[in-house]
Amino acid sequence: MTALLEVRDIEKAFGGVQAVRGVSFDVHEGEILGVIGPNGSGKSTLFNCILGQLLPGKGQVRVDGRDVTGLRPSQLNRLGVSRTFQLLQVFPQLTARENLILAGQEHRGSRLSRLFGARDAGLGTEADRMLAFFRLTALSGEKAGSLSYGQQKLLDAAMAFMAGSRLVLLDEPAGGVNPTMLGDLRERLEAVNRETRATFVVIEHNMEFVMALCSRLIVLAEGRIIAQGTPEQVRNDPVVIEAYLGH
Repeated sequence: MTALLEVRDIEKAFGGVQAVRGVSFDVHEGEILGVIGPNGSGKSTLFNCILGQLLPGKGQVRVDGRDVTGLRPSQLNRLGVSRTFQLLQVFPQLTARENLILAGQEHRGSRLSRLFGARDAGLGTEADRMLAFFRLTALSGEKAGSLSYGQQKLLDAAMAFMAGSRLVLLDEPAGGVNPTMLGDLRERLEAVNRETRATFVVIEHNMEFVMALCSRLIVLAEGRIIAQGTPEQVRNDPVVIEAYLGH
């Protein structure tokens, strides 16, 4: 069976510093894969190579068997691949609903249709559905900047799905979110995975969150994969304990 995402021998250097060293892995449809590792292990560089923000020095990225190495993020979006960032990408002066509509416009239609089409670009119904799914309906008309940080994280995740993405790369979704809202975020991500077969790759430092959410983990250190397996296998791996967990 062809993997939804195939990463093969990715390498990336910055000057004399080798940030990613021959990383390879597959992600299958419906999987939630976690990528963990200490600061400086190459996680964000790897994400950026997969998603077109950086061109790898070596290696290949394939989606549904198609070589997408070096494609721009907008091109990947049209193939059903999207991401969230460590830093929130919401527009604080727009309402939650307007943020979702704007996110959808980035992936659908032409510039002409955006200028002369319906005011909500025909995305109002989908925006309302996403608000309901992420339990943000009551905040639909609120400006995003007035929402709590956890609510903005939920909105950010909802925006990633406005294009009907099949594969979403989540960059530290738990960062800065309080424990109560963190439970809501995890439950919603599990629900969208279960109900739509959406596939996730997650970078995360919150070990409790990532081990509860992900079915499989990859551990990076110094740009290389040093371990992979179920959360339980990774938690008990002496190489991981020494390199990352620290106990």
